[in-house]
Amino acid sequence: PQLPHGHMPLPSFWKVVEDTLQQSGAQLRAFCQAFDTVTPSPGTQPLTPAEERKVLSLVSKHGPDKLYQVTSNISGSRDLDLTLLRGQIVALLQSADTKGNTSRWLVDAGGPRGFVPAAKLRPY
Repeated sequence: PQLPHGHMPLPSFWKVVEDTLQQSGAQLRAFCQAFDTVTPSPGTQPLTPAEERKVLSLVSKHGPDKLYQVTSNISGSRDLDLTLLRGQIVALLQSADTKGNTSRWLVDAGGPRGFVPAAKLRPY
């Protein structure tokens, strides 16, 4: 199959690719700025770009109302417990553990899933 710009000389082709990437980057930045102004959360540390990507993927998977921020470091001691750092963002999957204990919540930490103490989470 022919690429839509496959007939172009290479320098022109790369210019098209570059312009497209710059445009996408600008749209992403605009989206992130809009997202930041819509959800101001007091006292939160700024997120690293990697954390930001993770948050965006959690939002798209679970919705913004499922996001929680870890309020203090958590060191998981049991099987299926997560170890998380203060300030990390997670998505709530279930507000109870397998035995119905509501003080341990099942969360998605942007890859690993496991249980954390509900008391150490606050809505993001």
